[in-house]
Amino acid sequence: MVKELAVPVPRLTVITLGVSDIRASIAFYDALGFSRRLKVTGEAVAFYDTGGAVLALYPWDQLAADATLPDQPRPAAFRGVTLAWNCRTREEVDAVLAFALRKGASLLKAAHETHYGGYSGYFADPDAHAWEVVVAPGIEVGDDRRVHLAE
Repeated sequence: MVKELAVPVPRLTVITLGVSDIRASIAFYDALGFSRRLKVTGEAVAFYDTGGAVLALYPWDQLAADATLPDQPRPAAFRGVTLAWNCRTREEVDAVLAFALRKGASLLKAAHETHYGGYSGYFADPDAHAWEVVVAPGIEVGDDRRVHLAE
């Protein structure tokens, strides 16, 4: 008889982005101000403290191989995933977008009023990973840098 295990606690702990040039990506995320940890990994992999889940950078081809997925063709279209940088105010959204662009991001969509009462815009990192910069009703950013969701 097999003993049934307790239901595991769901958690999102790390988001790993496949990158074409790990040095350039490390420089970009350092410039955005994310705090790199475990630097002992050198340029094999980079880990960043985001105030919640960890952001990791790993060479695209190696990440694909690890997940047993084809490395080619690399998508030029939307990948079905966005990352979010939640802000406290509309002014902070504008400031973050401008900051990211100065650090080498590409503007995907200028900040605008959203249909749900928020304010957001999008930038892309050097590998075209899309980031939404947003302030949204019901989502607050605490002093701990974590998002807090309304009930």
